[in-house]
Amino acid sequence: MLNYLIIGAGGFLGAVTRYLVATWIGQKWGRIFPFGTFAVNISGSFLIGLIMSLFVGKFMVNPQWRLFLVIGFVGSYTTFSTFEYETGGLLQDGEFLLATMNIFLSVFLGFVGLKIGEMIARAI
Repeated sequence: MLNYLIIGAGGFLGAVTRYLVATWIGQKWGRIFPFGTFAVNISGSFLIGLIMSLFVGKFMVNPQWRLFLVIGFVGSYTTFSTFEYETGGLLQDGEFLLATMNIFLSVFLGFVGLKIGEMIARAI
């Protein structure tokens, strides 16, 4: 039961953080392109690369930290389903170039974020 509470606490914080980050970026950069979701997906990819590399390769930590940070926080913070929905909306609006950019850049830069997180973790 404790593990569920740990995941739930991380998930609550991740969801709130996602909302704050995506809203702030959307207000700052506009909503023509889903910049908020894009930024959350890239930074979430970075975070999971960093955290998992640190936990697996560098530090022996209580497994409950992985539940809290990776499954709870990052799992709730990243927004793949929202990414899919917004990309579908771009396609429905006839914005094929923006939809293609969103797909390509999110996947490519998400992977780059993951690898940068892993490299930083190795350097620590």
